[in-house]
Amino acid sequence: MFRAKVIRIGKSLGVLIPKDVVDAEKIREGEEIEVSLLKKRNLNKLLKLFGSAKGTVPFERDREDRLDREGY
Repeated sequence: MFRAKVIRIGKSLGVLIPKDVVDAEKIREGEEIEVSLLKKRNLNKLLKLFGSAKGTVPFERDREDRLDREGY
């Protein structure tokens, strides 16, 4: 997983894939890839759901750096 900013390309929006990810995944120009989106605000909502069952305490991350690991 990596983070990227959405940029305007003409009338469309695009995301640049960092070179280290391109190299690691051996992505080539014109190749078709699958992209999954997880917007930060939706991630925060998802994390709040953990521990939301009756009688439990809300889930809290002990380490935020685990969200940015490559390969996930």
